[in-house]
Amino acid sequence: MNILILNGPNLNLLGKREPHIYGSRTFEAFFHELQARFPQVELVYFQSNHEGDLLDELHRVGFSWAGIVFNAGAYTHTSIALADAIAAISSPVVEVHISDIHQREKFRHHSYMQPYCIAQISGKGLEGYAQAIQMLIDRQIKHP
Repeated sequence: MNILILNGPNLNLLGKREPHIYGSRTFEAFFHELQARFPQVELVYFQSNHEGDLLDELHRVGFSWAGIVFNAGAYTHTSIALADAIAAISSPVVEVHISDIHQREKFRHHSYMQPYCIAQISGKGLEGYAQAIQMLIDRQIKHP
């Protein structure tokens, strides 16, 4: 079973960027913890600040992988192209946000992706990624 963790713009700055919102851990360090927690899953991590790269990655894995955990960052609130890509692929996508987007600035409350994802996890910190992975594992067990 393979699951892609896909992070969008500015998430390469985790550990440095606004630690009062996003924490002080890098995603790379947390990714190693996720691999140890879910040894039965092949986890692959991809991050880009470029919308086209994110689209290409969704297209690459979106018809054959067990699932995608996607934190599109600010593109969540602006990208119809990413929403269209999620709607077009067959792999289930769980939308994840480290902070609670519904408790932040009003422009962050709307997600173009949410209608096409199987779930949205928001405000759980990095642990939201683990919850999304577990959700995809459980889904695969129920719908092989």
